[in-house]
Amino acid sequence: MDAGKRSINDIFNGNRVLEIPFFQRAYVWGDEQWERLLQDMELVSQTNKPYFLGSVILKQHGTTTGQSIGDVRTVIDGQQRLTTLNLFFKVLCLKTGTNSSFERVFKLIDNAIALKHNHNDIEDFNAILEMNEDVRAEGEGSIIEAYNYFRDNIDTSKIDFQSILKNIMFVGIDLDKEEDEQQIFDTINSLGVRLTTAELLKNYFFGRNDIQEYENYWKSVFEKDSDTKEFWDREIVAGRLRRNNIDLFFYSFLQIKIQDPKLKVKADDKKQLGKVEGLFDSYKRLITEYSVSSKELIKEIKEYALLYKENIDYDVIDRELTNEFGIERINAIIFGLENTTILPYVLFVLQNVQDKDEQKLIFEYLESYIMKRMVCHANTKNYNRIFSEQLISNEANTKSLLQELIEKKSDKVDYMPSEDDLKNGFNNSKLTNKQSAGILYFIESRIRNRSVHSTTLLGLNRYSLEHLMPKKWENHWNSVQDEEKRIQRNRKLLTLGNLAIITASLNTSIRDADWETKKAGKKDKKGLVDYSAGIDTLKDFLKLDEWNESTIENRADFLFNKARDVWK
Repeated sequence: MDAGKRSINDIFNGNRVLEIPFFQRAYVWGDEQWERLLQDMELVSQTNKPYFLGSVILKQHGTTTGQSIGDVRTVIDGQQRLTTLNLFFKVLCLKTGTNSSFERVFKLIDNAIALKHNHNDIEDFNAILEMNEDVRAEGEGSIIEAYNYFRDNIDTSKIDFQSILKNIMFVGIDLDKEEDEQQIFDTINSLGVRLTTAELLKNYFFGRNDIQEYENYWKSVFEKDSDTKEFWDREIVAGRLRRNNIDLFFYSFLQIKIQDPKLKVKADDKKQLGKVEGLFDSYKRLITEYSVSSKELIKEIKEYALLYKENIDYDVIDRELTNEFGIERINAIIFGLENTTILPYVLFVLQNVQDKDEQKLIFEYLESYIMKRMVCHANTKNYNRIFSEQLISNEANTKSLLQELIEKKSDKVDYMPSEDDLKNGFNNSKLTNKQSAGILYFIESRIRNRSVHSTTLLGLNRYSLEHLMPKKWENHWNSVQDEEKRIQRNRKLLTLGNLAIITASLNTSIRDADWETKKAGKKDKKGLVDYSAGIDTLKDFLKLDEWNESTIENRADFLFNKARDVWK
């Protein structure tokens, strides 16, 4: 790796081809970026002082014997800036009648265009760079729009070609062909630049001569239309991380693949390949070290990706949840309760269990396991190992086998909670608001008699969590005898028996009011009765004249009995 200050002439030196990965995303800069660049170029021309324009990362290619150009590099970072500079200088030189100056800098010694663009933009980009007259470009797309913007807005009296050429500087990083760009990408991502594992894999699998394969196995799956792109680009919260849906898929698929007994992946390698970080490098390692055919892998990826898109649904959290066990309720656990760690096993089941009834039995047991453990505030540290390795490697493709594998875990880490554990959880566990609301919602969705309700159950994301006895109870609720009782009350009001899901947050003045006011509301401020209409996990308790530690325990027992029936 060689890093340092780079000028435009350092990057475009007349004997270097710069290749934007052929299947990279299209040029996306717009008016805001063009306007800022133009203002900056005017400033540089005026001050004649060095100006920093960001980073450019290039990776060395191998060259073949007889190749006329001896230096070929892939543009790892800097596509948008280098493209825009080419268009800016092209317009400037056409306007000033100095097109030869442009070609001397931005073309090769054989007069070919130095910057080879991606499949989305190459036609428009090349057409503009070959223009010899100052005329408006016809067509659509960001490349055409950028050229026309500069043509309409460049004031040649304010722009000095040589001053800009001399003073524009980049932080340049040059990688050898053997160096791993993944580490560089991770650094870029930490600074806010978006680059997905999928983009790296796409350009790893397909070259400039693989158009048909790209169309068949990638574009038709991941880039078919705007809805498809939106699905795969959706940002998902995964623990403390935010990751694109497509990255979650590629992680899940890899976890299934490395458990394939035919590959005989070593245990130590499974640990390394099972990490979320360095996913692109993990795919390369699997292919090279375990002789996996890229072509066969791409076909398998397509099969799993179509299955993923058909079944994995983030939007389930915004609509009424079914009361039937199956993939819809599992989706609500994955996305509503941020349990993306179960995705590899879920995808394994979808692919390997063809019997839909058996699928439902597996997903019913899986829901019971996850939700019971959530009630008990059980540790989730081993979920990656369970759902990415153990259940898949043991081919848990029936409910009975899944149950056998789970229930033989006698330890107090991965155990299936007993009835006593569950009862204790409802009475004593202090959970996050998201967990508490999710538990109540999942019970509600199963016990609700939908035939007698005039309103439908809303989506999981549409409910707020309310403490029936407020945290600030001292002003409007009866006092307690001593400090020990006060501590006990403060602990009890955080447990599930004192929590409810309602359709809107209460006004602060109602939230902390006495029990009767909190139920009925006051004047134009509504209370629990209005905001919890039809919530079967709460409605009968709103008939009580008082709310205290004893009634909290009674409701905890009520919820426990319902949960015991729901999650058998």
